[in-house]
Amino acid sequence: MLETLPELEIDHDRLFKELLTTFFVEFCEAFLPDVYSYLDRTSIEFLDKEIFVDVTQGRKYESDLVVKAKFQEKETYFLILVENQSTAQSDFPRRMFGYFSRFYEKFDLPIYPVVIYSFAKPKKKQPEKHLVAFPGFVVNQFHFRVIQLNRLRWRSYLNQPNPAAAALMAKMQIASRDRPKVKVQCLRLIATLRLDPARSQLIAGFVHTYLRLNAQELPRFERELDEVPVEEKKTMVTLTNEWIEAGIVKGIEKGMEQGREQGREQGRRDEAQNLILRLGTKRFGVPSDATVANLEAANLEKLEAIAERLLEVENWEELFS
Repeated sequence: MLETLPELEIDHDRLFKELLTTFFVEFCEAFLPDVYSYLDRTSIEFLDKEIFVDVTQGRKYESDLVVKAKFQEKETYFLILVENQSTAQSDFPRRMFGYFSRFYEKFDLPIYPVVIYSFAKPKKKQPEKHLVAFPGFVVNQFHFRVIQLNRLRWRSYLNQPNPAAAALMAKMQIASRDRPKVKVQCLRLIATLRLDPARSQLIAGFVHTYLRLNAQELPRFERELDEVPVEEKKTMVTLTNEWIEAGIVKGIEKGMEQGREQGREQGRRDEAQNLILRLGTKRFGVPSDATVANLEAANLEKLEAIAERLLEVENWEELFS
């Protein structure tokens, strides 16, 4: 797959934390409407990294996101604990209860626990509570609010002018045939929000990370893009180009200069690959899996040489000869 990054190279928790910290109020509006209704939006405070030893796994645990806020028209504070779960783990509800207990003990404030299940599979409904019980006697029944993205329908969020929804649509329930359409719609929604460049690029980087298209999907993406009004299309193309040039995803993942350098290099390689595939598909037809594999294996220098030969050859085979 042309645009697929190896799973281990993506710091999912960091990407989600960056998105939710930037658009927390909008996230609540779209996905936690009950909290949004009583949240004093002027009182939001993101607590510093909260780290403690996770005795269940024998390692240090760093909270994904802890928010301190007031209830509207009250001086009473509460916490919102948001955990992103990027892989399915059978013991997660028990660990979530452990995290909740430690924060509750430390801060002595009411806590609203939220879990975002962001993995692609499995799609079956995931747990939303941890139960400790004996026959005829329930000791503890701990509930947490669940947002399981792969069970949400992207069309339900399409008409919401909400940046958090625009980003998270990329992780929702999407039929294979709709992937190019959804990517266009995500970018189009970003374009209509008219955010500042930095926040627009953050959302675009999130969408590009989780909705990377393969060689067969790119032509359909371009056809969908052709249906977009010209002014919106210009903004969408700019968002894509800026993300490629800046290597924004790698920069977010690594959080250091080495990561940003790798991101810029990867961005230039992706741009060259996409150019070759777009023009080559128009000239020679859809490439074979072997051709796509050759492109993926090529370094930037070789890709640039291949691109220069596109107009000189008659088919994919000659391009690589």
